[in-house]
Amino acid sequence: MALTRSFKETIRARADRDPVFRVGLFKEAIEALLSNDLETGKLLLRDYVNATVGFNALAQDMQMDPKSLMRMLSTKGNPRADNLLAMVARLKQREGVTFTVTQGSGFHA
Repeated sequence: MALTRSFKETIRARADRDPVFRVGLFKEAIEALLSNDLETGKLLLRDYVNATVGFNALAQDMQMDPKSLMRMLSTKGNPRADNLLAMVARLKQREGVTFTVTQGSGFHA
């Protein structure tokens, strides 16, 4: 399902003004990936990238083609673990967050 322009703009505007929302979107994507829900994780990461850094800047950081990153996070994309983990590492660095998985209490940003 393609995102409408207004949806993308709404998410971007909210992410620009609300750092808690922005980090929450990133956290939800990571939680989905860790819960073996690759499809949801990819789509949430795609929303996060579109709302924050953008695929062109992220691709430049990662020395990759922006279209490759977009395909990787598409519904039909099948990202390699090394590429997906490298993307998450770059996004964590840009956002200035760390994530911790703890026994019994789940996942914390």
